[in-house]
Amino acid sequence: MPMLEIEDIHTYYGNIHALKGLSLSVEKGEIVTLIGGNGAGKTTTLRSITGLHKPRQGKVYLDGEDLEKYRAHQIVSKGVSMVPEGRGIFSRLTVAENLDLGAYSRIDRSNDNQDYERIFSLFPRLKERRKQVAGTLSGGEQQMLAIGRALMAHPRLMLMDEPSMGLAPILVESIFETIKEINEEGTTILLVEQNALMALSIANRGYVLQTGEIVLQDTVANLQKNEMVQKAYLGME
Repeated sequence: MPMLEIEDIHTYYGNIHALKGLSLSVEKGEIVTLIGGNGAGKTTTLRSITGLHKPRQGKVYLDGEDLEKYRAHQIVSKGVSMVPEGRGIFSRLTVAENLDLGAYSRIDRSNDNQDYERIFSLFPRLKERRKQVAGTLSGGEQQMLAIGRALMAHPRLMLMDEPSMGLAPILVESIFETIKEINEEGTTILLVEQNALMALSIANRGYVLQTGEIVLQDTVANLQKNEMVQKAYLGME
């Protein structure tokens, strides 16, 4: 049984049919990437999983359990956290306060210090700036904070929405190395990313999304060799 299974979901914004029968799955321990252009429906897919925007039709299952009856905060409590597009940090709070908010859904807070150390080992710069107001951080540091905040919820499944957006190339490489490390430590990842080259470099499998529909799914090795993917997403002629 996949950890995450989406079956034929249809999601709308008013009369706009954003997702048109989308189905995908993520196995425990995988990094699966969802690639596509602007407006393809990538963020809507993540919002449909997390309960932020409920599909009108279809099902989303986590470890075989239908998530339809749960609200967004309850889905977080079940082990799903999201790193949103644009980071979504609380800019007037400190780094430490942002991290604390990531753990709000946990009943057991006895391991908070251990969690902080884990995050500070992944992102030493956050340790240096833990008392700093988050809105004064650089773009790269804010992305580190968004990832760290999501990890404080102890997710089994992490959804990541455009983690490379707006970052310098050297920072992009660093963030993707960290995503790999988080996965190797046991967190399953569904990665939405416009930088298809980087996404395919760390993922196990991938789906290509166009105008709300999956048009291609395969192993990373096969997607990298696919002519359509090469031309449309990898910048190869």
